[in-house]
Amino acid sequence: MRFWGWGDDAHAGEGIPPHAEEMLARELDLPPGGSARVALEDVRLRDPALPAAALAALRAVCDVRDDSEARVLHAAGKSYPDLIRQRTGDAEQAPDAVVLPASHDEVRAVLDACGQHGVAVVPFGGGTSVVGGVEPLVADFAAVVALDLSRLDRLAAVDERSLTAVLEAGVTLPEAERLLGERGLTLGHFPQSYEYATVGGCVATRSAGQASTGYGRIDELVLGVRMAAPAADVDLRAMPASAAGPDLRELVVGSEGALGVITSSALRVRRRPEEKRYEGWMFPSFGEGAESLRALEQAEASPDVARLSDEEETRLSMALAGSGGAKGAVAGAYLRARGVAGGCLAICGWEGESADVARRRFRTAGLLREQGAVPLGRSPGAAWAHGRFHGPYLRDHLIDRGVFVETLETAAQWSGLFGLYRAVGAALRGALGQSLVMCHISHLYPSGASLYFTFLARVEREPLEQWRRAKSAATEAIVANGGTITHHHAVGRDHAPWLAREVGDAGIAALRAVKAELDPAGIMNPGKLLPGSG
Repeated sequence: MRFWGWGDDAHAGEGIPPHAEEMLARELDLPPGGSARVALEDVRLRDPALPAAALAALRAVCDVRDDSEARVLHAAGKSYPDLIRQRTGDAEQAPDAVVLPASHDEVRAVLDACGQHGVAVVPFGGGTSVVGGVEPLVADFAAVVALDLSRLDRLAAVDERSLTAVLEAGVTLPEAERLLGERGLTLGHFPQSYEYATVGGCVATRSAGQASTGYGRIDELVLGVRMAAPAADVDLRAMPASAAGPDLRELVVGSEGALGVITSSALRVRRRPEEKRYEGWMFPSFGEGAESLRALEQAEASPDVARLSDEEETRLSMALAGSGGAKGAVAGAYLRARGVAGGCLAICGWEGESADVARRRFRTAGLLREQGAVPLGRSPGAAWAHGRFHGPYLRDHLIDRGVFVETLETAAQWSGLFGLYRAVGAALRGALGQSLVMCHISHLYPSGASLYFTFLARVEREPLEQWRRAKSAATEAIVANGGTITHHHAVGRDHAPWLAREVGDAGIAALRAVKAELDPAGIMNPGKLLPGSG
């Protein structure tokens, strides 16, 4: 992946359409030109500080790289602050080396060597974290290494009768789908980071996919897990259910590398869908659309993909899609005639056997019509499916143009969802001034839903301070209005200061006790998950 952005040059995605760029320049008061970025050879690195004895011990275990390119590529994730630092050539916090074990036993040996020599360890999968989760903080240790899991890349076992697959942590999600697809199976986990995210990274961060309303979040798919911790291995075999005390899988899932290194997971899989049908619907307002989705979910009639954009996100999405001209005029007339012009776009998708898709879609469509939604056909769904992983590429283009662009997500009970929506939007607008603040619902539950915000503004002279101001204001609003500090992006470094507000002091103490037991020297991913840990 490019060190300063998303993807690689061969898959850079399309830029911003000229009419959309003009709209953004006008509404955000953008200056002409854009931002520059440095070349790889111009990135600033501190000298590696890994002690010779530690380096020798690690090289006796597995491949070790300490060249500049490897260190820079493992110096950060893909959050806005990460990208700003990388683009300006600041990789001073790059790891001192990158270790590449190829098995659980080699991971175990790496942890032993690092514990013996006082070296911090940062597990690294696809490097897609947007909350500072893979930033290599050295804390009080002699050095820090990135433990790259890309060589743990096997489909280790498949139990087709039980619909269970064991995947090693470094398998990317596209490769997981390819390997499972050869057996007619799917994991069905498609986050926006799909192209580069790894199975282990998803399990470590409690990831949610774009079809998780139908398939379930990753934590619902984990049946068993294996983790190498500095003190001992944690090996929890696959079980459909158990009453044997608290579910220890829940301590590993979402542990973010702070307890140990997840090396493999046993996951629930499904038969590969025979048909995928995505289509668009338009609601008069975000409130009416959200109420309709609540009714669908509580009636057990939700589609597998259920995504509702608010008015602002719908407007910008149409601009980016190029909805002007004669075709746009016809579409506008159609929406006005049905009372939903200026409304909110929903994408609904069903996956499975063709007959089941038709049956479920018929029921859902009937309920949507009863609730005032207007069908738009398959074209909006096809457009969404085509561009469902393009958001990170678009972000790079926006940053190139001098736009501050960031996302955050939360979730709340249905009864408090709109109060949370309004409070976070107001906090962001207050922190940023002239800005575009957009939101969509993308994951449904009987008791509530997620809110995913995207916000844009003209970049200021101190972009990291601008980011901190917006992030703090939004998160304070989330906590004050009953939302979770993170629905699927994990805690990382960015959310750690607010974790106690969600789980309480006793919860933090319990997590610290588990970490002290499994990682007594504290070498695992310092500064992440737990506040004040690095």
